[in-house]
Amino acid sequence: MCRCDACCDGACAADGCVAAVRFAAIEWIATHMHTEIEAFVPAHLDAIVELSLRAWAPVFASLEGALKPELFRELYPDWREQQANAVREACTAEGSIVRVAVDGETPVGFTVVKLMPEAGMGEIHMIAVDPDYQRRGVGAALTDSSLETIRSAGMSVAMVETGGDPGHAPARALYERTGFSLLPIARYFRKV
Repeated sequence: MCRCDACCDGACAADGCVAAVRFAAIEWIATHMHTEIEAFVPAHLDAIVELSLRAWAPVFASLEGALKPELFRELYPDWREQQANAVREACTAEGSIVRVAVDGETPVGFTVVKLMPEAGMGEIHMIAVDPDYQRRGVGAALTDSSLETIRSAGMSVAMVETGGDPGHAPARALYERTGFSLLPIARYFRKV
């Protein structure tokens, strides 16, 4: 029986219920880990940058395989430096809402939300979980926290973007499990 009266009045099959997936992830964290979601403070930044680089290493390896080598080098001459700078900028930009998953005092994941009131939409702009904490519900808890942030700001739509390559498959699976619908978009690149 579903425990998500808020979304379906208990009429769904729990296995296919988005809210049931969220509840299960949050319950797992509560019983197996000491992970909590808290507001970002500047002292988190270095740890967030480091965990994001570890988390995204397989993604960039996948992108390198998906693109021609010369094109990958052109787009990402030093992906680690580019990503570190992107994380620092996203976490400190005016208007960014950053939440951090911590285990004790240690950051183990983060998410950055950007609101677009003119469109009635919030974007999960960036999300990463330390590889040592992946597949433990931390990403689902961060996604749920982001959705609550977007909802409580009065937005009616949430958006998240990710890649279509194999390295992004875990992210796509998370977003689909948490109720996002895919808008198929193709983006092509070539070196000129």
